[in-house]
Amino acid sequence: MYGQIAITGAGIISALGVGLGQTYDGLLSDNCPIGVPKHLATIHTNLPCGEVDFSNSQLYRLGAVDTSMVLPRSSLLGIVAARQAEESAGFDSSCRIAFINGTTVGGMDITEGYLLKYLETDEYNNLIPLHLAGYSTDAIADSLSSSVAFSDTISTACSAAANAIAFGAELILSGRFDVVIAGGVECITKFHFNGFNSLMILDNQPCRPFDANRRGLNLGEGAAYLVLESREHAQSRKAPIKAYLSGWGNSCDAYHQTASSPDGRGALMAMQKALAKAVLRASDIDYINAHGTGTQNNDLSEGVALMELFGEKMPYVGSTKCFTGHATSAAGALEAVISLLCIENSFIPANLRFEQKEPALSFSPVSKTLTGVELRHIMSNSFGFGGNDTSLIISSPQL
Repeated sequence: MYGQIAITGAGIISALGVGLGQTYDGLLSDNCPIGVPKHLATIHTNLPCGEVDFSNSQLYRLGAVDTSMVLPRSSLLGIVAARQAEESAGFDSSCRIAFINGTTVGGMDITEGYLLKYLETDEYNNLIPLHLAGYSTDAIADSLSSSVAFSDTISTACSAAANAIAFGAELILSGRFDVVIAGGVECITKFHFNGFNSLMILDNQPCRPFDANRRGLNLGEGAAYLVLESREHAQSRKAPIKAYLSGWGNSCDAYHQTASSPDGRGALMAMQKALAKAVLRASDIDYINAHGTGTQNNDLSEGVALMELFGEKMPYVGSTKCFTGHATSAAGALEAVISLLCIENSFIPANLRFEQKEPALSFSPVSKTLTGVELRHIMSNSFGFGGNDTSLIISSPQL
């Protein structure tokens, strides 16, 4: 599949900042933006997270959104990132365009803010539909300069955005659309925060993926999108090709509602499918942007799957959730855009705060930023609740 699905644009907003430039600078700096909640009104001020450091009012201005519209925070974040992606790709209105969005929280923040009022009066009933994940998708699609002919929402927890990108690639291959903007968005809400806290998997310190003494994850939020089109279509409009989406694979082992299978079976199948789609061998992968949440179960499960697939020839491995927090449904898109930046700039971000090797794993993650690294193929993993696991392979355009 190498060379069939071109990536011609990208947009991102996360705890690292707004846009590709700030994201790249933040990753190189090794400075961790994860801190205590600032914009979320929560009693859990002891639990750090990767918040986007803009209030909703600031996001309205940043996205040039009409302030008379009531929009969930997820829509506002998505509008900022999707518009970046659209502008960077530079396609025109003659293209047949689809927008595929991965999200689960949707407009939960609106529901939290108005729930008691819903119970007391019918005055705010027009806001109830904002709760739906699909509403966030429609609001983002409607904000784009181009006319979107088709939009869809995927909610598969932590693999949602990666699945949206894979679905977008399939739509391009089908010939139904010339351009697909695909990715995901998630904002942190009280329900979100309290739900993960009830699972007792949140670390009260910045997370340490793959470290022997890891104690859990930090939630994050953000949005990111890739612009996908066939190589032929990109070349016909003389669009610079940033990279190729050469492979994708999904599996669902349904081992447990919130835990990964100890043997990593679902993760292994997703990675194998991605390699098969790309017509690549495991030895062709230069860097794995791991799911790497920092929980005991997830990191061990993913690590076991990596050892089975790559054996003694393990590529560079690292998790960038150390910088962004775990943005759940948006994570796969954030990490796909970060993988794109790694290919464009020949670097691998540090897996921050790694100190002690996990005894059960044969490898250690990249503990210091590497620069001047030739990266041909990067595997980006997104492994979600219910065992819904997805792997993407992003490849250099220079092969």
